[in-house]
Amino acid sequence: MSSQNKVRVRFAPSPTGGLHLGGVRTALFNYLFAKHHNGDFILRIEDTDQTRFVPGAEEYIKECLTWCGLTPDESPWNEGAFGPYRQSERKPSYRQFAEELVKNGNAYYAFDTAEELDEQRKLQPNFRYAHDNRMDLRNSLSLGEEETQRLLAAGTPHTIRIKMPEDEVVSFDDMIRGRVSFETKLVDDKVLLKADGMPTYHLAVVVDDKAMEISHVFRGEEWLPSAPVHLLLWEYLGWKNEMPQWAHMPLILKPDGKGKLSKRDGDRLGFPVYAMNWTDPKTGELTVGYRERGFLPESFINLLAMLGWNDGTEQEIFTMEELIAKFSVERISKAGAKFDFEKAKWFNQEWIKITDNSELLPQVKAIMAKHELNTDGIADNFINSILDLVKERLTYVEDFWEQASFFFQKPAQYDVDAVKPKWNTDKTAFFKQIATDFATQPLWEAASLESFFKGKIADSGMKIGELMMPFRIMLVGGKFGPDVFKIAELLGKEEVIARIASALPHFEA
Repeated sequence: MSSQNKVRVRFAPSPTGGLHLGGVRTALFNYLFAKHHNGDFILRIEDTDQTRFVPGAEEYIKECLTWCGLTPDESPWNEGAFGPYRQSERKPSYRQFAEELVKNGNAYYAFDTAEELDEQRKLQPNFRYAHDNRMDLRNSLSLGEEETQRLLAAGTPHTIRIKMPEDEVVSFDDMIRGRVSFETKLVDDKVLLKADGMPTYHLAVVVDDKAMEISHVFRGEEWLPSAPVHLLLWEYLGWKNEMPQWAHMPLILKPDGKGKLSKRDGDRLGFPVYAMNWTDPKTGELTVGYRERGFLPESFINLLAMLGWNDGTEQEIFTMEELIAKFSVERISKAGAKFDFEKAKWFNQEWIKITDNSELLPQVKAIMAKHELNTDGIADNFINSILDLVKERLTYVEDFWEQASFFFQKPAQYDVDAVKPKWNTDKTAFFKQIATDFATQPLWEAASLESFFKGKIADSGMKIGELMMPFRIMLVGGKFGPDVFKIAELLGKEEVIARIASALPHFEA
């Protein structure tokens, strides 16, 4: 089946652990490019390295992409016409192509044991298996045809390595970087097929991209050194004219710009680098992700899009639809993008402000339940009204509890230290009287409450600042929160009167 020149891109993670935000950005740029060109976004699981396979990692990848809104058109769970979508299920095809490369003189059998290669590394600190020493090692080039066939017939474990040319220059046009060239004498003879019959990334990625008719490949710039091996494999296998176009994306850098951002940097500096929580099944170590930290998927995608791309304007807040419409490879930077967690938090704040309450409500209810508050008897309209009041103050949805818990439960303590030194019997009398007056207040809404309260202060001859802050502390327990009269309106008449009565002794003590 032919994809008839349709744009087909793939995200091909290994199921080895948590999904780094750099990996999600790779998925995102693939997705945006595909959707901009009405193409297909494919998920392929690269599980050829069985020693690194981690149980649960595949399902984790699927859940991450779902949360981010990056739904693949084809995947192991939604197969199309180009499967299978796990490399481990494509195993027979790889040996066929590796053997073809040997037959054509572009690869060779290597019989060196792991111990022998370790010995070479001890003798040569910068040891690499390459054109300048391959004839001194145990392979089909140095051993000759007869010995090679004897070893193969005996079932001797072996790998298949690419035979890199001694002195050629290979080049390609990168969609981001322009013309890129490599000297083959600087590249070692990479293993293509391992002793267990599984391919390495180098062989598998070429064979799979060809089989799946991948048209464009977006990957991190750390893969650039592998490009000459892949270029030659496309050529040696006779597929040069079908090779996808490549785009090597800039790295996501540490906040200081010195090197690639890693999980350790996040641990050290106190921010997540994984999309979602990941628990290592071996150690039980939990690594917190952006989802659990309280980021909205829209803000997470938005901040990732801006790491190495912009649309050429001052716009920073983009919906997925806008990103798809405006995405272009020409606007991807060559330079690495410094990660700024403060900016990441800003994106989340902005997205919380513009997100409809109906979308935030389930998360808010989950947070309330986490704090052992039964939400069954609390009307959604009431929670939505509170959300409207505190939204501007939330960096994470999780902050809702800190900013709004006083709406659902009386303060357990009162921050009175700053006001107690100036407290007197006149102020106690004022609040006792205002509580009595509140009981007969006909209209219980913020504007009339404010007018009434400030009028009473004026009648008392006291200063407005001396009474407004205590009133806030009585209702919320501290010197924070939105407009105090809007708080009073939502709490209701009886609750406000009860809270004044409960709080007064703490001011007088």
